[in-house]
Amino acid sequence: MLLEGRWRLARRGQLPDHCGGGGEAFRFPGRDRAGMIDRSKIWTGSLNEKALDPQPRGTIGLYDTTLRDGEQSVGVVLSPEDKLEIAKALDVAGIDRIEAGFPRVSADDWRAVELVSAAGLRAEVWGFSRAVQADVEALVELGVPASVIESPISDAKLAALGVSREKMLERIHSAVSFASGAGIRVAFFGVDSSRADMDFYRRAYETAVEAGAQEVVVVDTVGIATPEAAAFLVGQTVDWLGGEIPVHWHGHDDFGLGTAAAIAAVQAGATWVQGTINGMGERAGNADLIEVALALEALYGIPTRLDLTQARALSQLVQERAGTPLPSWKAVTGDALFTRESGAVAAQFHDPPAIEPYSSELVGATRGIVLGKKSGIDSVRIAAERLGIDLPEDGRAAVLAEVKQRGAAKRGLVTDDEFTAIAAATE
Repeated sequence: MLLEGRWRLARRGQLPDHCGGGGEAFRFPGRDRAGMIDRSKIWTGSLNEKALDPQPRGTIGLYDTTLRDGEQSVGVVLSPEDKLEIAKALDVAGIDRIEAGFPRVSADDWRAVELVSAAGLRAEVWGFSRAVQADVEALVELGVPASVIESPISDAKLAALGVSREKMLERIHSAVSFASGAGIRVAFFGVDSSRADMDFYRRAYETAVEAGAQEVVVVDTVGIATPEAAAFLVGQTVDWLGGEIPVHWHGHDDFGLGTAAAIAAVQAGATWVQGTINGMGERAGNADLIEVALALEALYGIPTRLDLTQARALSQLVQERAGTPLPSWKAVTGDALFTRESGAVAAQFHDPPAIEPYSSELVGATRGIVLGKKSGIDSVRIAAERLGIDLPEDGRAAVLAEVKQRGAAKRGLVTDDEFTAIAAATE
């Protein structure tokens, strides 16, 4: 088993709560809760259950950093008004915490933090700061109640900055204690955690907690952690900090393991997952919170508060505001996930569990058949019925031949108008 021996019960104080404290009852996979997905719409079979024993888990908190880390995607610029609109959509969808931004980056970022903070959202609004007093002072001026405070802790990062380990520990202690003294709830964020020396990693996190950090974030800055490594580092952190400090996971997708590493981190004791919508972010991006939420709930029975029926609308909004369209085959939110061109698959279209792992309704999507080179007789029949075209059975083969030829010639799909004309011409 992937994490045999690393499963753990979240202790009181670790479980996410709306106001930032701990303390909700343990829940078990498969048991009903308000907002939990409809299990009748998940068709994953029994293999996962055979491979993984159910474990007691609390609801996992989702911390969104689209407005800050997501905007670090190359060429993306979100206006303060864009960020407010996205924040409101995140709130409606059930995201627990929204990182409004890093106010010292620019006047626009400052304004975005102001707007999101004043929006009266259900979600907690968090800020972002380096372990620099001027950054923290900006948060105090804005009245931000909670913030990540980041500090590089790997030797590679420290060497690049020309800062010694001891000097960085001093900076961590100073910034965290100043923020805590100002009433800010701090989550310490050790940049490049996954490549840090383990002894120094422990010293850095213990220093932050001693200075007043109430939560910590385990950070895979350049996306190098395997799921097993993510579980190991999170498990070590939970053990070292005594299990009373909530632990987050923040990972990137450079090796395509962003979602898998986040799941492993949760299995090892992380009670918060940080990520973005659509996986936006530096280089290959961050873990996609929509993917993480669906995988946790559908495959592991671990609940989140995300309303997955809002997933596609939320994804589309972020695509439009950021100017970053997704590939049509993107997991959960891709436009083509529930659209079928293949004739062999179209023959089973009437029976969704035969061709899909979960219902389109679960993620706010619609199903459909399109026509092209790969279509079959059933594709033609379904299209004719949808368009109200009387297409006798003995005429379908000729129509299909023309549809396949047209799709191959144009290297794309046959439109409804083209199909109607083809059907009329072959009567």
